[in-house]
Amino acid sequence: MTRKAAIIGGGVIGGGWAARFLLNGWNVSVFDPDPEAERKIGEVMANARAALPALSDVPMPAEGRLSFAGTITEAVEGAEYIQESVSERLELKHRVFAQIQQASHGVPIGSSTSGFKPSELQQNAADPSTIFVAHPFNPVYLLPLAEIVPSVKSDTKLIENAKEILREIGMFPLHVRKEIDAHIADRFLEAVWREALWLVKDGVATTEEIDEAIRMGFGLRWGQMGLFETYRVAGGEAGMKHFMAQFGPCLQWPWTKLTDVPEFTDELVDLIAGQSDEQSGKYTIRELERIRDSNLIGFLRALKDRNWGAGKVLLDHDKRRRASFHETDETGQGAPMVMAHMQVLPGWIDYNGHMTESRYLFAASETSDAFLRLIGADMDYVAGGHSYYTAETHIMHLGEAKLGDRLTGTIQILGSDEKRIHAFIRIQRGDEVVASLEQMFLHVDMKAGRASPAAPEVLTKLAPIAKAHETLPRPDAAGRHVGQRKS
Repeated sequence: MTRKAAIIGGGVIGGGWAARFLLNGWNVSVFDPDPEAERKIGEVMANARAALPALSDVPMPAEGRLSFAGTITEAVEGAEYIQESVSERLELKHRVFAQIQQASHGVPIGSSTSGFKPSELQQNAADPSTIFVAHPFNPVYLLPLAEIVPSVKSDTKLIENAKEILREIGMFPLHVRKEIDAHIADRFLEAVWREALWLVKDGVATTEEIDEAIRMGFGLRWGQMGLFETYRVAGGEAGMKHFMAQFGPCLQWPWTKLTDVPEFTDELVDLIAGQSDEQSGKYTIRELERIRDSNLIGFLRALKDRNWGAGKVLLDHDKRRRASFHETDETGQGAPMVMAHMQVLPGWIDYNGHMTESRYLFAASETSDAFLRLIGADMDYVAGGHSYYTAETHIMHLGEAKLGDRLTGTIQILGSDEKRIHAFIRIQRGDEVVASLEQMFLHVDMKAGRASPAAPEVLTKLAPIAKAHETLPRPDAAGRHVGQRKS
């Protein structure tokens, strides 16, 4: 049975929440009185569909069903999780919570608020124990962090259940142990923002120069090591104590203006807006979002390859969904098995503007690796000294994949025995096959350096799939040699 989430407020953040749940297989009902809500969420969904699958190495679940409710009551009916993302006005949030709790009882209600404490949100609520802060970061469908802030009135079990739901959709719930204005992350952002306003106002730097200082320097370090770990490294072999001893006295120097706020005048607003227009005005907001998403995918994929930082969250999410995929006992009865969803990224493009040859092999590898994991020949299996090696590959380029194209990798087992798997892989864009690869995999005992029978537990998982695929039509390209004319 498909689970349901309710999203109250369909702006940029609410739309991001909707996309995150939908692309992880949940049905989503949105309530937002804005007549433009459907269009806005549709645009967010288009970006999310192009971005989030590019982070996954496991087949994405079938997308959930999106609906727009006419009332809050209709939206929350039957929901297992509710996320409030309305404007940052406390009285408005109180009215929304009251309406939600008239129709929903005992269901987690997370608030996207960036500033209010949970105790403030819970004031005069019928059931304060279900209301808590679940503060995400834009774009919600890509960035995993959600600050989870309960109060003393929160239901501990409900909070733990909510955190597990967020993990299930690929997020990292950071449990904030004490409620505080602006939580954790936004307090850092406020400090940096305040300094930046002074630097612009005093003519020290432009908006572009400040952004360059961040993205060319410490922003890259923060993205994978955070603050304290970065400074630990800066301390050298002597570590954090040395860093603190060396740089701690700087805290007494009049470097910053953190306790002083520049007067927020029309002149300051015009100065910053004008510089920002000059810096980024050549792009539309939608273009900037797509540029941002593409860059984030590259950063996050690099972290994922290294099992570091946010990449650990992505790997854990793949592991969770892979386990769920195993439990379905899929064998591909009636059709080749869908094993991988990918997107053609900027680094995949050659000088002709098309997907380069090596990436077709990469796409096939993603597909076959997912299949091998499915039958139990995963990294733990490899660590034990056994693996399937690719012995032969015949590839046919049948179409052209271009930047941004969504690709699907399917596998059909043509034959197998205790040492070999004969497979046919199709790389598809929608229903169009852009490449096919016929491959022979040989099971190897890596310590002995020779072919060997696969483990019984692997063969037990492989056998029903191979049996089911015996009834599938044999691909016309199977058995072809290079240069063979089409009949």
